[in-house]
Amino acid sequence: MPLRIIPDVVQDQAIHSLRASSTAQEAAREMIENDVSAVVVVDEHDMLVGIVTERDMTRRVVAECRDADTVTLNEIMTPKPETLSPDDLAHEALGRMLQRDFRHLPVLEDGRVVGVVSMRNLQRAIATYSAKLGF
Repeated sequence: MPLRIIPDVVQDQAIHSLRASSTAQEAAREMIENDVSAVVVVDEHDMLVGIVTERDMTRRVVAECRDADTVTLNEIMTPKPETLSPDDLAHEALGRMLQRDFRHLPVLEDGRVVGVVSMRNLQRAIATYSAKLGF
């Protein structure tokens, strides 16, 4: 039986989201407080508009010597990111992430974010599944 994004990789995941008007500092705090490497950026209807990752923070804030207290997520986010659906297969998602050099992909169901899959989540789920099969 193939691994699906939900429930095999992501289960009951808390969604860490902010508005595009939030600052990079607020995103950094959200990531630290929740031990996550990415936050999704949503509009007033909680619809996905972007994603901000630790990599974005490093490249678009720190490396450019920008003020994290004033730069907004709208300025540094990856807008309209690629997404996964709950029924997508884990190994296909991993291949897509490797091919396109993504480390995080939001999971959408009916247009709403229901999870964020990381490369680490996928690797762990596939390794666990393979071990159960004796590989």
